[in-house]
Parts: sequence; C-alpha cells; structure tokens
Amino acid sequence: MKLVVLERDSAGTDIDVSCFEQFGEVTYYANTTAEHVAERIREADIVISNKVPLNEHTLANALDVKLICLMATGYDCVDTAYCKKRGIRVTNVVNYCTPAVAQHTLLLAMMLSEKIAYYDGYVKSGAYSAQERFSHFDRVFHDLDGKTWGIVGMGNIGRKVAELASAFGCRVIFYSSSGKSTCTDYPKADLDTLLRESDVVSLHCPLTDRTRNLIDRDAFARMKDTAILINVARGPVVNNQDLYQALVDGKIMAAGLDVLEREPLEPSNPLSRIRDSTKLIITPHMSWASIESRTRMIAEIVKNIEAFLSGNDRNVINP
Repeated sequence: MKLVVLERDSAGTDIDVSCFEQFGEVTYYANTTAEHVAERIREADIVISNKVPLNEHTLANALDVKLICLMATGYDCVDTAYCKKRGIRVTNVVNYCTPAVAQHTLLLAMMLSEKIAYYDGYVKSGAYSAQERFSHFDRVFHDLDGKTWGIVGMGNIGRKVAELASAFGCRVIFYSSSGKSTCTDYPKADLDTLLRESDVVSLHCPLTDRTRNLIDRDAFARMKDTAILINVARGPVVNNQDLYQALVDGKIMAAGLDVLEREPLEPSNPLSRIRDSTKLIITPHMSWASIESRTRMIAEIVKNIEAFLSGNDRNVINP
C-alpha cells in the first residue's frame, strides 16, 4: 500500500504520525497547494489530507486511490459524488475536537462580553497603577446569566456549547441549519426568531449551499445592537464585508471569529482594518487544535484505515 499525507503539518509537528507507516509506504508533504495535488497522489492507494481540493480534476489520474482520509470533520473540499462514482471511500473524523471548539466558543463570548482586551490594556498601560481607587470598570460589561444564547447547528459541538452556556445561566435556543435536527433538549427556533432574541449567536454548522452567507446584511439587521456573534464553523457562513459594516455601524456589539471567508486572513479583507479587540477578536483557525484534539484526530484516522482494510465502513461520508 502507498499512502500519501498531503498536509502533514496540519496535525502539528509536535504530534507523531509514524503510526501510518504500519499500513505501508508513506510519503509525507508538510503542506500541499491545489496545483500540486494531482502530481503527488498519482500513485497513492490512500490519501490523507485536510483542506486541499480532491475532485475530478485532482483525482482523474490517481487511478489507484481507494480511500481518502480527511484530517477534519468538514468535507466540503471533497467531491463526494465523484468519489462514490469512482468507488473511492471518503472518511472524516468526528467529535475529536468538540471540547476544544466548545471551550473556545465560550472564551470568545466571555472576552467580548467583559471587554477583557480593554481592561487588560488598562492595567498594562500603567493607568491602573496611576489611579487612586482600587477598581476600574468604566467600560460597561454584562453577565451571561439570564441572557439568551442562540446556536446555529445543533451537532456535537453545538450541543456541548449549549451545555456550557446553560451552566452559565443562559437560556439556550437553536436553529437547525439542516432542518433535520432531532434535538429536544433545547427549544428550536426559526432563524429570524433566533437572531431577534439572542444576546449571543454562535455558529456550529457545516458549509453547504444552505448556509453559505447565512449571516449577511439582512441577518445583522435583525440582531440586537448589543449582540455578540461567534463563528467557529466555516468562514463563508458569514459574509465578511457585511460583518465589517455591521461592526462599524454598530448593528451588533462585537464578533469573535476563528474562521474567515479566505484563510489565512487577506489584507483585502475589511475585517483586517478593525484593531479594537473589544469589538472584534480573530483567532487563526486554531480552536480545534488543542494537543488532545490533534492526538485524537490521528488515532481516529488510524481506526478509519484499519476498518477500511478489514472491509468495514467507519466514518464513511459517501457510502
């Protein structure tokens, strides 16, 4: 068996991936861009990748590929219908980073709600040391207790966020982005109701035709001007230009993002012009990447390969 790991460094160089070598000859690439995919997988039996496109164009001459193992949950980078037609199984990893992403979601919401960047800067600037009174709270901040937290996408991560938000005293409501959620633990709402009522809106949905640009100018117009938006799902779920305008115009109070329309952040993205971290926090698509999550991810890929070689389906997304 010949295995090709196209984006080895996306697991982190601190994580041992030599476990793949039990299955055959492995070729590792630290990173791969779209134009190099076809050449690098030409003789592969198994392709292990993360974000590069795997479609008819890149797979056409890779006649031996039998299995694609994604180092992620999302699979919008793969043409699953084409792979099914070719008899190529596509697997992902699920629930491996749920604790990390849920934790990051709460972190962003709390940092923005409490204006932590401002208060940290106030102390480090020397202003706190120069004042006479023991406390400083000139920038208004809020309790999460008693607020409404709206969740878009009630999968594993959405449910974990709901659990954590509830522990902080929030009323949780959710919108099913697929329309198929069977969750009965929290009230389901239509999108308009969720946007109008929520003090925090957090996004945990996959990127589909239905969710692309789901949060746009019209959505911001329906939100509270005190609302916080958190996107840890996929960048194109939020229209970045519309978000920039909503923040500048005060249509919402703040936003926390771990994902963007195009990554890494491009200088042309208007969000790059907002320097106020009480209004906007952007992290570099790392909410999933705790060392525990990345270790679980590699272990899950090994299990997916073992199942495939045994003739079993495990985490197959195009059966």
